[in-house]
Amino acid sequence: MTGVGEPGGERLARAFLTRVLEPGDEVGGAWVRERGAEEVVRRLCGGGEALPGATEQRWTGLLARAARAEPERDLAAAREAGVRFLCPGDLEWPGPLDDLGDARPLGLWVRGRPSLRMWALRSVAIVGARACTEYGAHMAATLAAGLAERGWVVVSGGAYGVDGAAHRGALAAGGATVAVLACGVDRPYPRGHTELINRVADQGLVVGELPPGDHPTPSRFILRNRVIAALTGGTVVVEAAHRSGSLVTARAAQRLGRHTMGVPGPATSGLSAGVHELLRGEAVLVTDAAEVVELVGGIGELAPERRGPVLPRDLLEPDARRVLAALPGRRAAAVDEIAREGGTTKDDAIARLYELRALGYVERHGDDWKLTRQAMVSLRAGRGPC
Repeated sequence: MTGVGEPGGERLARAFLTRVLEPGDEVGGAWVRERGAEEVVRRLCGGGEALPGATEQRWTGLLARAARAEPERDLAAAREAGVRFLCPGDLEWPGPLDDLGDARPLGLWVRGRPSLRMWALRSVAIVGARACTEYGAHMAATLAAGLAERGWVVVSGGAYGVDGAAHRGALAAGGATVAVLACGVDRPYPRGHTELINRVADQGLVVGELPPGDHPTPSRFILRNRVIAALTGGTVVVEAAHRSGSLVTARAAQRLGRHTMGVPGPATSGLSAGVHELLRGEAVLVTDAAEVVELVGGIGELAPERRGPVLPRDLLEPDARRVLAALPGRRAAAVDEIAREGGTTKDDAIARLYELRALGYVERHGDDWKLTRQAMVSLRAGRGPC
């Protein structure tokens, strides 16, 4: 490799290392922190003694990768595909990623026009099952659309199921969304989501740690999740079985001090079992975008108070409600009985009964009083008389 030690050498060295070290490699991250990326590249290219913490077998494997790395070619391919390479310290670098310590990405390959740093400041992750139900897809899309309408960026992994529904929900609302991939950002995966990920790149951002053309592996999907968790202010899990990869994202968010939320599902659904486990711990139950924003947003971004419909009897004075509640359901009662059961005086009970008669709740039967038929039907149905 040429260019190490020259202007731009740090960027070239980090691009080199994205081809050699696996994402989230904390040992490699410690080498870069302690020695600098360029020095680590020199040691790998020199083929000398292994750096601390690397076994002979691992060092041999890293040397073999280093021999094939061509960072100049990767950067040229990225430019041709409209992809830029961000490094820690760049103006566009998202500061929250630094919370990952030595597991912080060596750099990020970014496709799309907006500033990743600015978008990360007001972002929420929505993750969940790949094989989600219609309910899961609906909730993910609805949450994403609601967040987008409120000016929040929706971050997910571009996968089938909940991830795809979240991206589509944000796009449909004309909002902002970021797909964090476990492969090169120039080669969308899964292939069935090529059109969706291209739409995300056009309207938002596609981000990854791996250089152009690199392929995903099972471990890379898991390691990708730490970036989703660190990049955002909170993670919402929509449908996840006990062994779901989305739970890795949620637990990473918890370790990083980010908000963790879950959307409940049926108690009998195995796809919601992992979410319910989170909710039994430190995660917060959410059902719509307003509740998510209340948790991750600024002071004053409160969700509306949840309550049932206002019924006509709710508008009665407390004393009148007590007298109404004191009337038997199926027979007439004397004023003395009604006053006693309502905890008031006879004179007050009479005044309240005439008030209730004017509103259609009660009727007089001689000296006794009884609920009207309309009132009995509507009260049983949870409504006041119309």
